[in-house]
Amino acid sequence: MLLGFARRIGARLARFLNQPTGDYEQFSVTPEAKLRAILRPGDILLIEGNTRISSAIKYLTQSTWSHAAIFVGNAARCKNESDEHVIVEADIVNGVIASSLHKYERYNTRVCRAVGLSDLDRERIVSFICDHIGHTYDLKNIFDLLRYFFPMPPVPSRYRRRLLAFGSGDPTSAICSTLIAQAFQQIGYPILPLHADESAAGAEVFEMRHYSHFVPRDFDLSPYFQVVKPTLLLGFDHHEVVWKGDDSAQGPLA
Repeated sequence: MLLGFARRIGARLARFLNQPTGDYEQFSVTPEAKLRAILRPGDILLIEGNTRISSAIKYLTQSTWSHAAIFVGNAARCKNESDEHVIVEADIVNGVIASSLHKYERYNTRVCRAVGLSDLDRERIVSFICDHIGHTYDLKNIFDLLRYFFPMPPVPSRYRRRLLAFGSGDPTSAICSTLIAQAFQQIGYPILPLHADESAAGAEVFEMRHYSHFVPRDFDLSPYFQVVKPTLLLGFDHHEVVWKGDDSAQGPLA
């Protein structure tokens, strides 16, 4: 009974925290068609959200990125999803869902790609993610959500990451970046590992961070993920840029 009450309160908090706030400044918006052209299964789409919880996450992580989704290609093979649903994310209200890229067409985004993945690696990552569609967002720890009511908590920077490591650890629940971190860790791919020691042969030995400690910006900061910029990958020539107010701009010079 008490658990059911906590879940109801958590659901109300989630709806409140998912409300948009203020003005949103677009500075790195990529059209859906360009994203579709360059994304590969396993690519991570980082998003700068505009909700109350997005503002809190951006403050606590000192980062632009407040949400992460993963490209799975055609998710229709998982849970009978629509052909348009090509990314999977853990949404605070709806849980783990497959979504369309169109959902984030007006948002600032960044694509991060793990380097050196085999086809089997990608298949294992996508299968892991798709198997979690339908799981709930981890709202069990209600007190962790309550702290987001304070938009600028006086928290020293060294403790901010720990503040985001919330949740019950329930295997039927998930948080956006932790679900993705789990998917990569289960194939042994590093994100931001801890340096443990050196082997007898002099090689570095790493220790995995617990998946609950990962936040969206970690995929951007990771030395093992490549930032992929659709505009550059699809071909860019600065001579073809037409600037507003330039009456002499007639396209590229002959």
